[in-house]
Amino acid sequence: MISPANIVAQMLVCDDFSAWLGIKIQKVIQGEVVVSLVVKEIHTNGFKIAHGGICYSLADSCLAFVANSYGYKAVSVETSISHVAKVYPGDNLIASSKLVYKGNSSAVFIVEIINQEKILVAHFKGTVRISKELW
Repeated sequence: MISPANIVAQMLVCDDFSAWLGIKIQKVIQGEVVVSLVVKEIHTNGFKIAHGGICYSLADSCLAFVANSYGYKAVSVETSISHVAKVYPGDNLIASSKLVYKGNSSAVFIVEIINQEKILVAHFKGTVRISKELW
């Protein structure tokens, strides 16, 4: 079976959006992924804080990587996010995944996003459908 790190590497080859955001892989093991990005001016909204889609996209990419780390192709079927603190240009965001439930055909993960000061800025929940197709 292919390693979780190799799965994520294969996913990144075709993931232009994560590349555009500047997402960096910090840790990949089966069932646990940590990713990060530095917020840029281009990521801000009219209030000059990070657009909500930046945290959402970081968490969604983290979810995709962790869900696939088990060796089977998986896609999200439901996600939600709560933004709990403002995010500014220059902030270094770190998203960490945690498995909540895993069955044969679905799994639920929590992704928490903190900034460089270890302040929680967003809490994300994602449900994925796990296929029978191996990586």
